[in-house]
Amino acid sequence: MARDLRRDLHAVGAAVLLVTAAVLIGHHIQHTRHTLRVDWPPLLGSWGPHGGPGSPVAVVVAVATVGYGPALAARLPWRALLVTAWGTATAWILSLALIDGWQRGVAGRLTSRHEYLQVVGRFHDVPAALRDFTHHILLESPDNWPAHVAGHPPAATLTFVLLDRIGLRGGGWAGLWCVAVGATACVAVLVAVRALADEGLARRAAPFLALAPAAVWMGTSADAYFAAVAAWSVALLALAVTGRRVRSGALGSGLLLGLTCYLSYGLTLFALIGAAVLLLGRGRVRERPELLVLVLAGAAVVPTAFTLAGFDWWEAYRLLVTRYRQGAGGIRPYGYWVWANLACTVLITGLATAAGLRRTGATLRHHRGLPRCDGPHRSGAAGRLALLVAAALLALLVADLSGMSKAETERIWLPFALWLLPSCAFLTHPRAWLAAQAVLALLLNHLLLTGW
Repeated sequence: MARDLRRDLHAVGAAVLLVTAAVLIGHHIQHTRHTLRVDWPPLLGSWGPHGGPGSPVAVVVAVATVGYGPALAARLPWRALLVTAWGTATAWILSLALIDGWQRGVAGRLTSRHEYLQVVGRFHDVPAALRDFTHHILLESPDNWPAHVAGHPPAATLTFVLLDRIGLRGGGWAGLWCVAVGATACVAVLVAVRALADEGLARRAAPFLALAPAAVWMGTSADAYFAAVAAWSVALLALAVTGRRVRSGALGSGLLLGLTCYLSYGLTLFALIGAAVLLLGRGRVRERPELLVLVLAGAAVVPTAFTLAGFDWWEAYRLLVTRYRQGAGGIRPYGYWVWANLACTVLITGLATAAGLRRTGATLRHHRGLPRCDGPHRSGAAGRLALLVAAALLALLVADLSGMSKAETERIWLPFALWLLPSCAFLTHPRAWLAAQAVLALLLNHLLLTGW
């Protein structure tokens, strides 16, 4: 057995042990102390083997992607590859969701008592609702917001209010929106990897992004939509610093980054991934200083609009911290979740990503100097991809250490997890690794009743 493959399997073994420990220790804590507030630790879900109309479709998508994905990714014209990746990701997410049936898997997800559609009727006067938003965050406040509404800035809820206003009412349309838009995240990551590293690595990563185990939780979660917005902010910045779309890319990146911060408080950590992009394209940034000005100008648009409308982001976040401690977040033990969250990450990114991250670390260790993607000193593509993946891993670890993500990270960390998947481009024997990814997702979705 080749030395690299043996080390990959060691990394996989360590990931399996981490998940096993999280399951066994988690069940013990939950059954004796009842403090984890999840039925099947470390995941929020319950044991319930089942099947549904999506089962055969999901198997067909998995088999086809494993069998033909790597070859097609290598041969298709670039734009055709992006369309195919989006179509495959959409089919994979939706088919996995439909294993639970249309109502439970799609239409009912965003209508539960914790979700955004519960409050659409309270936004008939949007400016007034924004001015009053912070008055309903705490549990003791009158007509307090449901958990997910209180836990996010109002741009998240406004998205579903706007869908309702244009006639796309109800959980079915909301769920399909999250699936269709969320699936574009894989396209955004591919665009960024091609711009910052090279096309060959992006093509190798494409099947892994399209067939990610994360799809189990992307259908149908608003966090999939958040992941797409955040991913496109990075992709546009990557195009700007590599000279493909300097002005439009920089301005668009800033606009989406500002929106990202008003969709989820925790996604402000995407600034770390953006900083890695700027570091890789530092030569272009020095040559075109207006690039940074445009990014910052774009990033100010959404915060300015919400502030003028009467919403105070900082006050809302302060109140959210209090509410988080009032609820399950104040009961769930940090000492367990600070490492069990990482076991959740293994489950949403798959065993192939565990091996890919090992190779990412090895690439960074062997790479001399700080990689860059521009100018005459353009350095190795592998090093540039490794730096991008490492920045995403750093953002995830900061989120973990913050203590504001105790449990449910299989959903909450979807935006970060998608940026770990390109590490699979470093792997040999892609079909075997893809098969492992597909089997994991199918087992999780068929054996557990996941929720949030």
